[in-house]
Amino acid sequence: MSAVVPALGLAEDDVSGVLEAASLAPSLHNSQPWRFALRPDRVELHFDPARRLFATDPESRELRLSCGAALLNTRLALQGLGIKPLVTLLPGRGAGGPLAVVRRGGRFTPTEESRSLLAAVEHRRTNRHPFFDSPVPAAHRQRLVRAAELERSWLHVVGTREEKARLRDLLVKAHHEQLADPGVRAELVDWTGSRAHRGRGVPSDSAGPTPAPQDEWALRDFSPGEPVTRQAGKDYEPDPFVVVLCSFYDGALAELQAGQALQRVLLVATTLGLSASFLSQVVEVRGARENLRRVLGGSLFPQTVLRVGFGTPVPPTPRVPVEELVLESCSADSGA
Repeated sequence: MSAVVPALGLAEDDVSGVLEAASLAPSLHNSQPWRFALRPDRVELHFDPARRLFATDPESRELRLSCGAALLNTRLALQGLGIKPLVTLLPGRGAGGPLAVVRRGGRFTPTEESRSLLAAVEHRRTNRHPFFDSPVPAAHRQRLVRAAELERSWLHVVGTREEKARLRDLLVKAHHEQLADPGVRAELVDWTGSRAHRGRGVPSDSAGPTPAPQDEWALRDFSPGEPVTRQAGKDYEPDPFVVVLCSFYDGALAELQAGQALQRVLLVATTLGLSASFLSQVVEVRGARENLRRVLGGSLFPQTVLRVGFGTPVPPTPRVPVEELVLESCSADSGA
């Protein structure tokens, strides 16, 4: 743990506020894998190897998506302070280097959109509960698609019954493949239910209903091995609005860009009164992800899948103290 220090010409309190906003991004099992090195002229975004989930996320794809989402929050928080963030992704491209470096790029005058998205940061939640059986309006869908485009990504709306059925089949197969993997099951147990502790993981009150056999969409049980104290057997909406966030190319850089797009989509959804949850199994299993890419036409690279709709409020998941996000000054002194 290291103390928060001034950076980018900002006082310690302002830096703490920026890091707090960054920490509210989504991550696999709420593992919060981002860490920050604070320098007088820059903020470096790193990942914490102790927060890698090797079985569920063997290629660290979702780790980079999560860090990209935290980066988008960082950008918005700096804009709120009147700073235009100048971002360099993968500046060193070497092992141990930062994923991104943020510097001052001049003054920024907050816009209505930037203020709205920044205000949504603390209200965004992953909502694992059933949504109301109400369609997402076309205008809302267009706003979500535009949000991804602004971050050089693509949000594919799963529109036809045939396409939705193929996606659902891939998701169910991937889900059962993961359930057969002892490592994946162990990580789920370690990061959820009563094991969620010290500001990380998914506690039971954020887990949603216990999955039931009649559920058409394969949803994770976020309290495996726990006594059943949640509502069981609750049907989910019969025809959910599902979108696939895609990049135009593959690799670490694309994943960091897609993570920023993911967070912008989620924040726009929040401003529209929408809720969202992840159907991640289909992109975590390589074979299913490759098949999904073919379903989408072969030219896009699926990064994550979201279920979006109108839901009831849910509590926030825990977060680690800001001080734990700061790297020791000697541990990340290069890479810019």
